Amino acid sequence: MSRIILDCELMKFPHSGLYQYCQNLGEHVNKLLAEENQPFMQMYIPPRKKLTLPWEPYHLVEQKWHKLVKPFLRSCQVWHAPFQSGRIVPNKRLYPAIKVVLTIHDLNMLHEGKSDTYQQKSLARTQSLINRSDAIVCISEFTKGDVLSHCSVGNKPIHVIYNGLNKKTASVDKPVAYKPDRAFLLGIGYLNSKKNYHVLLPLLQANPDLEMIILGRHDDPQYVTMMHETAQKMGVENRLHLPGTVSEDDKIWYLKNCNAFLHPSLAEGFGLPVIEAMQFGKPVFLSRLTSLPEVGGDAAFYFPDFDASTVQAVYQQGMQAYKLSNMANSIIEHANRFSWDKTARQYLEVYQSLIG
Repeated sequence: MSRIILDCELMKFPHSGLYQYCQNLGEHVNKLLAEENQPFMQMYIPPRKKLTLPWEPYHLVEQKWHKLVKPFLRSCQVWHAPFQSGRIVPNKRLYPAIKVVLTIHDLNMLHEGKSDTYQQKSLARTQSLINRSDAIVCISEFTKGDVLSHCSVGNKPIHVIYNGLNKKTASVDKPVAYKPDRAFLLGIGYLNSKKNYHVLLPLLQANPDLEMIILGRHDDPQYVTMMHETAQKMGVENRLHLPGTVSEDDKIWYLKNCNAFLHPSLAEGFGLPVIEAMQFGKPVFLSRLTSLPEVGGDAAFYFPDFDASTVQAVYQQGMQAYKLSNMANSIIEHANRFSWDKTARQYLEVYQSLIG
């Protein structure tokens, strides 16, 4: 295998999905390459002071002087740009032989009610990266459809490779962030209007024996305030908990111990927390929007709309079906369709297709 570099610039955000994506892809591709006695794929990571990532021999640390000269590009044959609004480092005029793989996670701005100006600016940025790429990977068929409808890919190959799932095992007896006093519902994601968590609050009104915990960065303070104010008006504020980002151990504890996982998001390119919950056999309740039906498949329950009565009816009917049909095993089997080993093999095939 010729030399490959994965640009991990966005790993400077430690609680993001892109951090996990880069870390897992790098580790699993290099595991496969080691088995074949092939050279490592290097991970081009931010300065180490910004990372908690243990050192590996395939880490290539970004330096300030790389702005002037990038000697590591001389032997690079494939550059993997892992995000549709990120960067592509190789200059094609200086390094015409380097092939570029671009991963597009989503074009969610098309589904979030953004202004036409914002959408066009974002699309133009993605199109500029497509123009500089030799192959495109989308993380769902839905994302691929968006790309083909709104961008020009010419005759460049466009692949669909799902994100993988690492098997999780509980390693703590109780979470550090917050331990609930009763059964609880769980959500995981940035706290902003796109995630649409406020539509779930009527479930607390209808189910006084439940708490609701939503993990994730408080991305939009106004939305977080609205969530608290709405919960207070509904008389459920004491059973809504928004602890922010938590450790991986805490997250696993919440996934393993929740009654159900809920993800009413308006726009997703994939939706990794959905299959993270499914690996524990948990019932998941999703919106029907963007990629979520593709990821959840027949193993999930779906909200056809977000009216309070609809949300409650879907939840009640879903929980009843889950218990009566003993769905846990089929849900686990569905989650097992997704693995980083499989994902890494598919990416290796894409890399190899470009360099022969």
